[in-house]
Amino acid sequence: MKTRHWDRLGHGGLTFTELGFGTAPLGNLYRAIGEEEADAVLSRAWDLGVRYFDTAPLYGLGLAETRMNRFLRGKPRGDYVLSTKIGRLLRRCEAGEERDCIGKFFDVPARKEVYDYSYDGVMRSLEASLERLGVDRIDILFAHDLDIFNHGSQQALDAKLDELMNGGYRALVELREQGVIAAFGAGVNEWQPCQWMAERGDFDLFLLAGRYTLLEQEALESFLPLAAERGIGIIIGGPYNSGILATGPKPGAFYNYDPAPQDILDRVARIEAVCDRHKVRMVDAAFQFPLGHPAVVSVIPGGQGVAEVEANLKAATAKIPAALWAELKSEGLMRADAPVAH
Repeated sequence: MKTRHWDRLGHGGLTFTELGFGTAPLGNLYRAIGEEEADAVLSRAWDLGVRYFDTAPLYGLGLAETRMNRFLRGKPRGDYVLSTKIGRLLRRCEAGEERDCIGKFFDVPARKEVYDYSYDGVMRSLEASLERLGVDRIDILFAHDLDIFNHGSQQALDAKLDELMNGGYRALVELREQGVIAAFGAGVNEWQPCQWMAERGDFDLFLLAGRYTLLEQEALESFLPLAAERGIGIIIGGPYNSGILATGPKPGAFYNYDPAPQDILDRVARIEAVCDRHKVRMVDAAFQFPLGHPAVVSVIPGGQGVAEVEANLKAATAKIPAALWAELKSEGLMRADAPVAH
């Protein structure tokens, strides 16, 4: 398994495997899986060499972190990199109250999520995550879902960003200075809030989901150059844009968590045709593409079954001919300034 080292602050930094593991599926995302299956998925990822794991309180309303607890127990703490998130506190449901995330996470604890990016919210969230995970430290804390996609409007997002920068940010800086965490950043679905935060604070890493892929490269306009200039590491989540770059443009293919619109289906069909001409699986090209950018330290597709974990490793180790990238650029299917791996 190839690794990439990040050390923006000169304190030793963190070493990421290029293939990381995103644990949302372990929180029973879209379908419930049993404990034995969850254990088997994590064990297979470890056996294949994966050493970066990302989780969050949101994933299964605490279930993903709890499942990580059993898996990580007994493993030397220095052998892996672990990130989780702040921004949501979980409270138990009152009598007669429905839990959150019905229809998204299945067979999970009866909990309500409470957005909280304050100083106290960060401290309480970290304490709860340490308890659920059963570890003595977490390497990276990401402020979770600071984007319009989750908060609904620019006005609502601005209020949450202000809450973070006027409260939670101070907690994150203190935790890093005290050595409680090695780094902090944000995990979001849009690059614009990442740039906004990077311009106003001393952020280390951003987990960007779905916004720097074979299908979308708008982040090259300004955010990714800024990250590279400042030594900010980028972790890419959702490299397949919710599935379509893995499944192809078949009917019902998912893009950005919803059925793909026709224009996306058409564009993916053109990308797939170029891949076919070079005898490359589109899913392999989709995984490898983000790794061409010098700021990217890891790519973390989800894996809800052992077969998916093994497929991700196959994509991570595939060889992509330079001629494929060149043709995608010449066809206008990739930005001309998109860096590619050699």
